[in-house]
Amino acid sequence: MSNPSTRAILADLIAFDTVSRNSNLALIDYVRRYLAGYGISSRLFHDAGGDKANLLAVIGPQDRPGIMLSGHTDVVPVDGQRWQSDPFALTERDGKLYGRGTADMKSWLAAVLALVPRLCAAPLRLPVWLAFSYDEEVGCKGVHSLLAGLEHLPSRPAACIVGEPTSMRPVLGHKGKIAVRCEVTGFACHSAYTPAGVNAIEYAVRIMQRLMALAQTLHQQQNLAFDPPFSTLQTGVIAGGKALNIVPAHCQFDFEIRTLPGVDAQRLVDDITRWAQRSLLPEMRAVAPECDITFTTLSRYPALETQPAAALDAILAMLPPPAALQTVAFGTEGGLFQQHGVPTLVCGPGAMDQGHKPDEFITLEQLQACDAFMLRLCRWLQATPGG
Repeated sequence: MSNPSTRAILADLIAFDTVSRNSNLALIDYVRRYLAGYGISSRLFHDAGGDKANLLAVIGPQDRPGIMLSGHTDVVPVDGQRWQSDPFALTERDGKLYGRGTADMKSWLAAVLALVPRLCAAPLRLPVWLAFSYDEEVGCKGVHSLLAGLEHLPSRPAACIVGEPTSMRPVLGHKGKIAVRCEVTGFACHSAYTPAGVNAIEYAVRIMQRLMALAQTLHQQQNLAFDPPFSTLQTGVIAGGKALNIVPAHCQFDFEIRTLPGVDAQRLVDDITRWAQRSLLPEMRAVAPECDITFTTLSRYPALETQPAAALDAILAMLPPPAALQTVAFGTEGGLFQQHGVPTLVCGPGAMDQGHKPDEFITLEQLQACDAFMLRLCRWLQATPGG
């Protein structure tokens, strides 16, 4: 079996439309068959409907800690975006490779897969775990079953690299996030008799005002290693009402809190929930007992604050030197791996500035830098300790 290049594998991966609303099974089957061609078996962790799957595979000895190379297979939609070329066909222009997922983050997956033949041929002293997930783009929802599978490994990985686009600079921290839906159930009536109803929109606004005040409080607690240097809170989606002459019986809105390491997002949501139920709900139910306010968590992931580990120190030595604490504004699955006892850093080719946009691209230079890192990693994995 010939050894395909990172670029050739990337072209194959880009051709799979793995927008999060779609199945990723065709891509996962491609990866599984590719690995099987080198004698590597894979374990799949399917979602409840059987339409998506995480993949976990290992190369090398399994009786000792190793290095995990992790990435997500899903991409964001292209709907409403104007592309100069087919987003699901890899296209080169002026030293750049265009396509949905080139930056975020199929180039990393391609580089990992291109390394497989070398890993299989090398006398590895440590195993390499490949962890490919689904539904990262919709709140890191899919990786949880894969993380549960780590509990049953003979030896847990000593370190994990999540290959999100960081221009191949190691990132040691990012914020956590919780996304929440608030649903307010009021009581409808003709708007001419407004006092007889309970206006769900107006009560939702009062909750949002409380959230805005909380955002100002969070602004005061700063960590200059992050940009912005404070936890943020914003309402992003709202819906309610049927007609202007009807007091609205329903309103719902979605908000998110992106928290610095050490800030408990769930406690913040619990505080808002208690306030709404104690301060607002009695007023509403005094008019109509069926009124209600509910808060539902849509997604969450923890902040990443990388802890010292010998394996991570060795990996950092192969990369451009980071700042004392290099961070990014976006979230990743890294905090979840860290939470499961696997020291984690984020590092991958491309830049998030190019992700999620029309004409998403990665430069050939970044692809080459990632390949070079992979070769250094392969050499370290087969070197004698201290050698």
